[in-house]
Amino acid sequence: MSDTTPPPDKDGSVDPTLAGRAPKAKSKTGPIIAVVVAVVVVAAAAFGIYKAVGGKKDDANITSGLSASATSDTATTTDTVTTTETTAAADEATDAETVEAAGPVSGTDDAATVVIGLSLEPTNLDVRNAADAALTQAFLDNVYEGLVSRGADGNPVPKLASEWTISDDALTYTFTIPDGRAFSNGDALTADDVAWSLNDVIDNGYVGADTLAKVASVEAADANTLVITLSEPYPDLLWALGGRGGLVLDQDATNDLSSSAIGSGPFLFQEWKQGDSITLVRNDNYWGTPAGVQSVVLRYITDSNAQLNAFNAGDVDVLAPISNDLVSQIAVDGAETFVAEASDKFVLAFNNAAEPLNQLEVRQAIRYAIDHPAVVTARGGVDRELGGPIAPTDPGYEDLTSLYPHDVDKAKELLAAAGYADGLELTLTIPSFYGNVLPDVLTSQLAEAGITLTVESVEFAAWLEDVYTNHDYQLSIVDHAEARDFGNWANPDYYFGYDNAEVQSLYAQAIVAASAEEEAELLAQAARIVSEEAAADWLVNFRQSIAVWPGISGFPQSQINSYLPLAGLAVAAQ
Repeated sequence: MSDTTPPPDKDGSVDPTLAGRAPKAKSKTGPIIAVVVAVVVVAAAAFGIYKAVGGKKDDANITSGLSASATSDTATTTDTVTTTETTAAADEATDAETVEAAGPVSGTDDAATVVIGLSLEPTNLDVRNAADAALTQAFLDNVYEGLVSRGADGNPVPKLASEWTISDDALTYTFTIPDGRAFSNGDALTADDVAWSLNDVIDNGYVGADTLAKVASVEAADANTLVITLSEPYPDLLWALGGRGGLVLDQDATNDLSSSAIGSGPFLFQEWKQGDSITLVRNDNYWGTPAGVQSVVLRYITDSNAQLNAFNAGDVDVLAPISNDLVSQIAVDGAETFVAEASDKFVLAFNNAAEPLNQLEVRQAIRYAIDHPAVVTARGGVDRELGGPIAPTDPGYEDLTSLYPHDVDKAKELLAAAGYADGLELTLTIPSFYGNVLPDVLTSQLAEAGITLTVESVEFAAWLEDVYTNHDYQLSIVDHAEARDFGNWANPDYYFGYDNAEVQSLYAQAIVAASAEEEAELLAQAARIVSEEAAADWLVNFRQSIAVWPGISGFPQSQINSYLPLAGLAVAAQ
C-alpha cells in the first residue's frame, strides 16, 4: 500500500482526505486493462437462494441465491462509500490458498487495474445481514475469508485453517489455525476470532446461520485450535464453512459493516460508488500469497449491448457472462471465449398447492409439452438440458432428462384426463429483468398442446410480494443460482407448495448422512421423485459464456454468479 493511506482505526475509519484516493494507474500502451463481468446476479434484496437458506427468516435472506439476467440499461451513480484498510506485516505465509490465488509471477504486471462489471450491485456491504448473492460474489475470499474455501470443483480446500481432522463418529471437527493470520487492520486472527464469529452468526441468526444449524458448540481450545461439535452428522459442514455463515470477522473491530469492511482476505475494500462500482485494492500485507493485480474495480453495466461495446472498444477485458447470442459479434483479435459451469437452474415453478397445478396430470402435461432442446437453442445453445432439481455440479445429480421427452400428443392426453380436453389457460408471472426469450418460447410450445399462456412481467418487488411471499401465482420462472439448495423441495412452506413426505424423509436422512457418498445417494433418490411428480420443470442449467481480452489470465471459470475469487487474476506485462 502507498504510505499516503493510513491504517484504519478499530472502527474501520481512515483520514477522509486520503481514503478515497484511487490506486496508482498502471502505465499502458494499449487499451486500459480491465475485466468486466456482466454477471447475471440480481441483488434486489438478493435474488438467489442460499442453501436452506442461511440466516434470518426473511424474504431478502431466503432469496439470496436466486439470480437473474438484468436487461435494464440504466445505472445511476448515487452515494460513494470509501474506506481503505492496511494490514500489519504477516509473520508467516502458507500454501493453504485455493488454486485461484497464484500471486504475482514473472512476466505479469502486478500494478495492473482490473475492472469487473456486474449486472446489479449489492444492496449494502453488511455480510451479516445483507443476503445478496452479489455481495457474496464481491467479498467472499476477496475481502473476507473462512476456515475453508471452495475449490474450483466446489469441494473444500484449506484457507484460514491449514488442516482439520474429523472424529470417527463424524461429530467433532478440529481445525488448525497457524500463527500469522491477520485482519486488514493489523489485528492477529486466532481461533478465538473464529469461535466468536461462528457463534455470533448462530446466536443472532445472521446470513448463513441455517447452514450451521447442526452445530452444537464452537470453542477455541487455544489460539491455534478450533473445535466444532455437531449435534448429529452433517456432511455439508465444510461446504457451509466456505460460505457466508463461515466468514471470520474481527471481534474487536467496531466498524459499520454496511459501509466498510475489515477482513483477512487478499484485497482491501477501498470505495463503493453506489450505482456504479466497488473498488478493491491489493492487501500487500496479506498473510498468504498476494493478489496478482494491484486493484479490481467491480463495475455495474446492465445492458448487454453496452457490455459488448465496451469489450470491443477495449474499455473492458472480460465479459462474464456475455450474452450467448452476442458472442459472434466479438471484434477483438485474439480474444478467448469459454463456458463457465454453474449450479444455476432456470426453474419453471408450478404452484403445487393450488388448482389446477395441484393435479399431477396437468403438471406432467406441461413438462411433455416443452421442447427442451429448442429452449436451449433459443437461449444461444450454451445452456445444458436439466431434467431435475439438482445441477450437475452438486451432490446427488442424476441425468433425468429422459423422464419427460417432448411429446405433444402425450401432453394433450394428460390434459384431457385432468378435465381440460378443450384447453387450459394459465398465467406465467416473471420478474421483468428476465426478458422475453423464455416466455415467448413457452407461450408457443404450450399452445401446441392446448395451453394458453398469459405472461405477466412484474417488478422484482412485486414478484417477492405476490409469488414468493403470498404464493399467489400459477407459473413462474426463476433462476435458482445457489448450489446445494435441494432443501427447498423438502419444505412444503416454500413458494413451490410441494409437499411429499418421502422426499422430506430422504432429505432429512441425507443432511445427517455419515458420508458424502451416502448423502449423494439419498439426494438422488429424492430428486428423482420430485422430477417424476413434475413438481416443476427445469428449463435449463444456465451456463455462462465468458469473453476475455488477450493478456488476461486466472479468471474463475465456475460458479461465478455467487463466488468470484479474484486473487489469481493476472495481466501480462506489456
